[in-house]
Amino acid sequence: MKIKTAIILCAGFGKRLMPLTEKTPKPLLKINEISLLENTINLIKVLEIKSLKINTFYLSDKIKDFIFSNNFGLEIQIIEDGKEILDTGGGLLNVVNNSVETDFIVFNPDTIWNAEYANEIKKMENIYFKNNLENILMVVKKDLSFDKRFKGDFSMDGNNLKKNNDKNYIYTGCQIINKKIFKNLSKKIFSMNEIWDNYIEKENLYGFESGIEFLHLTDKDIYEKLLQKG
Repeated sequence: MKIKTAIILCAGFGKRLMPLTEKTPKPLLKINEISLLENTINLIKVLEIKSLKINTFYLSDKIKDFIFSNNFGLEIQIIEDGKEILDTGGGLLNVVNNSVETDFIVFNPDTIWNAEYANEIKKMENIYFKNNLENILMVVKKDLSFDKRFKGDFSMDGNNLKKNNDKNYIYTGCQIINKKIFKNLSKKIFSMNEIWDNYIEKENLYGFESGIEFLHLTDKDIYEKLLQKG
């Protein structure tokens, strides 16, 4: 990997998983005896990325304790949103502002990542650098989703992501970004959807299609089904 720094977004409240997340942040919920956060870190290690930044807000101390009581063999920095949660875009901007790097790979830990994704991510990274992109999202066709209730986030025309009526693709929770995507932004709290919509308008939001079954911890019902799936 050319990209040297990974980011894991761990600030959310996990409201759809209450009461499981009342005392345990969602990234520390376990499937197959391994937490979602550790599962994501394991993929980052397979990718041979050595630097990891984690953004936190809700139950931040629990995540800190978990990280510092384990030796993951990575250079890990925890960056808190601050006094208020910054949403996905604001949280990412806050992390990026704490780094000298230009390009980052970003993960949502509520996807059940595995080593199979490594080859796909490397292909996605090649497209990103070859085309001098500022943002590329890993997406998957709806029929590959374990949770069949997903309505889809995007339609896809070649490699371009759009938001037409025919939204057959779901964002998997993995993207590569360049810090340029945040230029000219004055606000602190915002969703990544605002950034994506802006790039879609310019016909410049790229997608990379994954062929792996998409396992995502949507809510308590899906969590129980994933536990049964094993």
